Amino acid sequence: MDKIIRCITSDGAIMASAIDASDIVFTAKKLHNLSRSATAALGRLLCATSMMGNMLKQKDAFINLRVLGDGEMGAVVAVGDSRGNVRGYVENPDCPTEHYNSGKINVAKAVGKNGTLSVMRDYGTGDPYIGQVELCSGEIAEDITNYFATSEQIPTVCALGVLINKEDGEVLLAGGLLIQLLPGAYDEAIDRLEENVKNLEPVTTMLAKGMSILDICKTALQGFEVEVLDENPVNYVCSCSREKLERYFMTMSDEEIRTLPDESGKTEAVCQFCNKRYAFTRDDLERLIAEKNS
Repeated sequence: MDKIIRCITSDGAIMASAIDASDIVFTAKKLHNLSRSATAALGRLLCATSMMGNMLKQKDAFINLRVLGDGEMGAVVAVGDSRGNVRGYVENPDCPTEHYNSGKINVAKAVGKNGTLSVMRDYGTGDPYIGQVELCSGEIAEDITNYFATSEQIPTVCALGVLINKEDGEVLLAGGLLIQLLPGAYDEAIDRLEENVKNLEPVTTMLAKGMSILDICKTALQGFEVEVLDENPVNYVCSCSREKLERYFMTMSDEEIRTLPDESGKTEAVCQFCNKRYAFTRDDLERLIAEKNS
């Protein structure tokens, strides 16, 4: 079972979140039949989105992250709620995969280094916060770090990883770590954190060693007294439903709705996030038109 945790140092100087999202990324790969590069890119973004969503205070709040570079992958999108549950998709799930000399997947080549990272937080009040920055690497983690530094002026360390089996391309492990300096952090704490980060192993390496997400936070915050704020399970969760589609259709004009059916008298909608299909007959659509006009 995937889990997410949030910790804070007892002096209130540093906040840290860590996630084991191995099942989430495994699910995403299966749902979308992702190539290795697409699995790595979407997996990293799902981990980041879960941790950022889990930082939201309001119960019904959600966050949407969209990476759009000039590579062959196209848009990479992830949506998360305030508990850390996420869903996502890739515009080109068959994106080719290239590797660095080290053997690691070249996510930057697939995503592209020129483009934008957009972040939208919706607190349920009808007035969402939207921030956007230029991509600095296309590797996702560095772009998240740059977003916080540029758009929110929060010094941040972000580490994201997806470990893929070289034999069959299956997801073995996936996780992330997000560390942020809080207002009033003193120089000694900053220096200590910087030293810890220098010696930090990749997240998937720590998970492969059997370390828990709390172990990972404590390792990143070695030398500090760490307090756990919350820990909870997280999942790949899609919020699509037939009812939501019906409400969407009812925002269209009568003429637009009547153009939807094909020659067989049916229309089908497919959810981008989970690939679930919803079929509507001409009679179904006429019923919606009647309800809309009643």
